[in-house]
Amino acid sequence: MLFKDLASIARRVAAITSRQEKVRYVAELISKLPPDEAYRALLILTGRIFPPSDPRELNVSWATLWHVVSLLVGEAQPKGVDVGELIESMLRFRKMKQTSLFEEPLTINEAYRMLEAIASAEGPGSKVKKGVILSSLFSKVEPEEAWLLANAIVGETRLGLSEGLLIDAIAYAYNLRREDVEKAAMVLGDPYEIVRRGGKLELRPVIFRPIRPMLAQTAESVKLAIMELGKCALEYKLDGVRVQVHVKGSEVKLFSRRLSDVTASIPDIVEDVRKGLKAEKAILEGEVIAERDGKPLPFQLLMRRLHRATLDASIMREIPLKLYLFDLLLIDDTSFLERAYIERRAKLEEVIEDPLQLVPSIVTKSVEEGQAFMQESLRRGHEGIMAKKLNSPYMPGGRGRLWLKIKQIHTLDLVIVAAERGYGRRSRWYSDYYLAARDPKTGEFIIVGKTFKGLSDEEFEWTTQKLRSMAVEETGKLIRVRPEIVVEVAFNEIQKSPKYKSGLALRFARIVKIRDDKTADEADTIDRVRELYEKQYKKL
Repeated sequence: MLFKDLASIARRVAAITSRQEKVRYVAELISKLPPDEAYRALLILTGRIFPPSDPRELNVSWATLWHVVSLLVGEAQPKGVDVGELIESMLRFRKMKQTSLFEEPLTINEAYRMLEAIASAEGPGSKVKKGVILSSLFSKVEPEEAWLLANAIVGETRLGLSEGLLIDAIAYAYNLRREDVEKAAMVLGDPYEIVRRGGKLELRPVIFRPIRPMLAQTAESVKLAIMELGKCALEYKLDGVRVQVHVKGSEVKLFSRRLSDVTASIPDIVEDVRKGLKAEKAILEGEVIAERDGKPLPFQLLMRRLHRATLDASIMREIPLKLYLFDLLLIDDTSFLERAYIERRAKLEEVIEDPLQLVPSIVTKSVEEGQAFMQESLRRGHEGIMAKKLNSPYMPGGRGRLWLKIKQIHTLDLVIVAAERGYGRRSRWYSDYYLAARDPKTGEFIIVGKTFKGLSDEEFEWTTQKLRSMAVEETGKLIRVRPEIVVEVAFNEIQKSPKYKSGLALRFARIVKIRDDKTADEADTIDRVRELYEKQYKKL
């Protein structure tokens, strides 16, 4: 398919207001293209370029795009509300498209190969290499095509293609049950992979292909958690990074909750797994924390080690890591996804030995025993506890109320969608952050507050560099970015506010930590924010 035809489809999808009609239209696109081409088309249309399990990134900012296109067209007076419209309007000033007599029109596959080449440009001179490829790419397209291309590159296509809609479209295209497609997307890591496989579903865990982690909701107290779940398992909630451990013989790989391969950054954990697992094949879940002499170290130290480009013995001694396991998804060739939590825990206890350890756990229906267990967790320096329903299956990507987290300080996981430069000493950083919650119905991120509190100078610097690489618009001191950075935010209360579209604002918001291990899809929803707002007044 020609890229100009994909751009026309994107225009049509953007104009459709009916969800059902949009599903049918996307399903038709999937059906008429070969699997590999349909896979690439969907990644471009959703602005992903690469699926979640693929660590490659384009690392092309709004400013870079602007510079490259400016060199192609010279002076222009662009108009538009997003990057694509701005770039499209700039290219309309181009007097003549630079094409050779024998040049073929740009196809989806060719465009995708060039985007892959941009992602592969690394090391010295990579910025120049990216610029050359971008220049070549935009010289091949008409203004109408540039609209889609530019928005896809910065990850802001705004076509309303949420993951839920893609799952519906895939089910429609291949005449499959929606629930099977949804489960396969979680097991395979994303719905795009189903399209690449031509509609073939995989409902069993596959070693070395990370599975979407099962998620938890919040409970306000131990008492309410036990009232809801009845007799349940309680586990320490560790303040670390969740990992999925895949083992086949002596080969071990560890994946973050973002489905990224983090094996190289934690070789000491890899060695512990090799020594302590009594199985040839396994997929396990656990939490990696920084720990010395049995006591947890601050989360910031853990992230400092994980963010390092190179590891040496001194940093490993300075920030020692420990893996605590809490779940088992596959052992040898048997899937445990459908097994009850209590059965998975028992099997996990069978297959591990020192130096591997289990997250401390009890089974109880006593509120008093549960409260004492939580106090012991807090005394040992952990965040709180998890409550898990005893007969619950493992639901990849599920955010039901089978698992509940209970913490002493109530926080929200929110996403930075824009930032402003600070004042005085902070003027060299983007340090004032607009915080947003996810709308589960539309996928939109809705602002619920702003803060400049909580981060260290080192974290301000890291966040500033990250935001620059994610920019989709810069106006004066303000930068608008793709919704990717998740932060854990504490606050005093939630109040009504006409300032934001949500109608709500966090009072005295402060960032507790940057959750670089979480994806924006795991952020708290606007429904959760509204629920907390309403609960404030029930207590009065």
